[in-house]
Amino acid sequence: MKMSEGVEWTAHACALLAALPPGLGLPANALAEFHSLAPAYMAKHMQALARAGVVESLRGAAGGYRLARPSADISLWDIVEAIEGEEPAFRCSEIRQQGPCVTPNSDFRRPCEIHAAFGKAEMAWRTHLKSVSLADVATEVARKSSPQKRAAITVWLQEKIR
Repeated sequence: MKMSEGVEWTAHACALLAALPPGLGLPANALAEFHSLAPAYMAKHMQALARAGVVESLRGAAGGYRLARPSADISLWDIVEAIEGEEPAFRCSEIRQQGPCVTPNSDFRRPCEIHAAFGKAEMAWRTHLKSVSLADVATEVARKSSPQKRAAITVWLQEKIR
């Protein structure tokens, strides 16, 4: 399964937004700058997150984007769905209904074993992503980051939200 870069970019951006003090936002340009990404592409994806209710945009001096709800209430699946949509990754084309050995249509009432296996895998993948919140991610990032890195992020954020 391959997802667009936008999923990775916005997941990182949302993790950064989770570190903001309440009521403040970061402009899309700052979110792009933090990971040296293309600002226009980041802005496009942040708008998709806003349409999905994952983030909200703020106007004014403290403008930019912030999480639309607590980080514990936003799952990684929410981000994937906002960027990629809700279509299944595996799309069965019913290839078994083609070729020289096709059987009557009554044989095709149930998904084939291949379709069923991919469906189960996708369900497990979605279930796992739904179980991981941005708060979980932020906690792990903070736990694994050195004090120097946490301090550098704090200083960078303070410069951007002034």
